[in-house]
Amino acid sequence: MFKRYNIYKIIIVYAYLITPIFCIEAQILPFPNSYSNYSDTLKIKNIVRISGHTPNNYIKNVLEQDIFKGIKVTYTASHGNISFQNDNLLPAEAYNIDINNKGIIIKSSSLNGYIYAIQSLRQIVIHSSPNTRSFQFTTIKDEPRCKYRSFMLDSGRQYQKIETIKKYIDLMSLLKMNYFHWHLTEGLGWRIEIKRYPKLTSIGSNVARGKEQQGYYSQAEVKELIIYAKERGITIIPEIDIPGHSEAALASYPSLGCTQDSIIIPENGFTDQLFCAGNDSTLFFLKNVFLEICNLFPSQYIHIGGDEAPKGKWNKCSLCQSKIQALGLKDSNQLQLWLMTQIAEYLKTQGKYAICWEDVIHHDFTKELPNNLIIHWWNWRGHKDEAFNKACTLGIPVICGTNYYTYLNFPDKPWKGYAQDRTSSVYDVYYRNESLPRLSHKNTLGMSCCLWTDYGLTEDLLDQRLFPKIFILANQMWSNSTITLNDFLTVLIKKKKFYSPLGYTYTINRYSKSDFNKSTTP
Repeated sequence: MFKRYNIYKIIIVYAYLITPIFCIEAQILPFPNSYSNYSDTLKIKNIVRISGHTPNNYIKNVLEQDIFKGIKVTYTASHGNISFQNDNLLPAEAYNIDINNKGIIIKSSSLNGYIYAIQSLRQIVIHSSPNTRSFQFTTIKDEPRCKYRSFMLDSGRQYQKIETIKKYIDLMSLLKMNYFHWHLTEGLGWRIEIKRYPKLTSIGSNVARGKEQQGYYSQAEVKELIIYAKERGITIIPEIDIPGHSEAALASYPSLGCTQDSIIIPENGFTDQLFCAGNDSTLFFLKNVFLEICNLFPSQYIHIGGDEAPKGKWNKCSLCQSKIQALGLKDSNQLQLWLMTQIAEYLKTQGKYAICWEDVIHHDFTKELPNNLIIHWWNWRGHKDEAFNKACTLGIPVICGTNYYTYLNFPDKPWKGYAQDRTSSVYDVYYRNESLPRLSHKNTLGMSCCLWTDYGLTEDLLDQRLFPKIFILANQMWSNSTITLNDFLTVLIKKKKFYSPLGYTYTINRYSKSDFNKSTTP
């Protein structure tokens, strides 16, 4: 009877360990795509020896100040407890971790792969005592689902401190995201120093009414942030939004608008003003701005906006109408595409790809598009998958970021300017994300998520919108995991003890059961 009881006990414990919400998969977020669990444990006590080439200072700091904090860390040519080994046969960004009685072997073919391995390792370490670290025996073979995995922060409408941006870059690295899309210009603010045009920051960074909305980032600060992000496996993609969302620039240099008059910017930043595409000085100005941007940011991608451009001024502007006639264009929509093409072609001379919001291909056009153009598909709410399908038909690469599901600023319930038809629940994000079925398409580069800061979404409110949806979206970008939403939320509850000391606090109990059983989107 005693033996039979112990057998039952072993079976119960084993079942507990292999249940998805208790296994290695659940300890690591995003979930690894291949792993094996074993019952034994590796213990490292008092001193840890690291062999192979430690990839960069960030990884070294995580090892010394996080995973093995309080334990002596030494570096040796061979025979370490932890060994970094290059494996050129692994795909880009992939990594392998093997933990056994001999130690921990980490393999990758890239710096990012090593960074992701360390982010996984710091989530599965057990702090057994101040001078002892334990690791369950496991084999992890992991690589991303998407090549392109981005988080966008709108610093145009609301200025955020550099330390806040660093905090989100740290989070991105933890979640194995590789591109920080930085929205730097808006009606309510121009946030980046352009040395050739100092009024963009002396005037344009201060047009918003709230003091907390005002400010800009110097080129020295941007360079520091680029290095900070690179150390963590992240490339910063700047966005200069043209021709609309340009009120702050036009307040700085009114001659670049169709009326050439000074403008009054309302509290929400939206007007019918935009850059004058018929004025040759506009193209000269924009090329100079983008030249500084290209010289500042190493990223191969530059986002040039193109969304929600009101064309009323162009329809009445003599310069714009003359340009339409001279180029043999049909209307103002084709004029916008011409302008975006001019900037894309210029970026090509700088060795860059141009990313545009989907709006630019909703209308008819006659000329072939530049081969360095990438479409950012966003407006599921307005046009469903029209832009995605059209871009794929034309053979244009696409970034998927369908707004109901990947816009983190969409609240769970109506809030200020967000009516019921601009809300989304965690259920929607988890099960109804329209980007997911398109990720396997040959034209899809990957997936994005965006945190816009309209309607007064100030710095102190950002975490409320980020969590827990960013965990879901990052997991979708990386992993093919299929656990249920309720199991996923259980994982997040358990992982609060990991994230909270790092400054990322969130609650799960504010979601009612009904949120998991109905969609708030049409």
